[in-house]
Amino acid sequence: MLRGPIGGYFVWDARDGKHEGSPLFLAAGGSGIAPLMSMLRHRANSGVTVPARLLYSSRSYEETIYREELDRLSANDPSLRVIHTLTRRRPPDWTGYGRRIDPAMLADNVWPPEERPLAYTCGPTALVETVADYLLQAGYAPGRIKTERFGPTGS
Repeated sequence: MLRGPIGGYFVWDARDGKHEGSPLFLAAGGSGIAPLMSMLRHRANSGVTVPARLLYSSRSYEETIYREELDRLSANDPSLRVIHTLTRRRPPDWTGYGRRIDPAMLADNVWPPEERPLAYTCGPTALVETVADYLLQAGYAPGRIKTERFGPTGS
């Protein structure tokens, strides 16, 4: 399978006119939340209310980086939705996802491509590839999918 370039400059700027009206879809795994958290903080501090969704995979509730800040941001901003999935350990009362990010989970949470969303994903290579491949298959334009990855590449 051939596909065009995916990725590019991994920055979202609320003041950039080309982003106006484009919802944000963010997907993170583990410490891959760090650059996406910067985007969410920038979004909050700039007063921009473009709709945003964060799908965040952590091993456990206790290991969810920025958990309290994410809870606070989403509680105070109805245009921000934070979706957690816990892959290893979950509290007894957990009602969220309990597996790695997969195509079914993405189908439940991404913006429709006709809304021209901007997508940013950061995390382990396997997670980033899963998200990017799904978004392409769903009809997202390659230039609107930005990726950052870490860990082994398999080569």
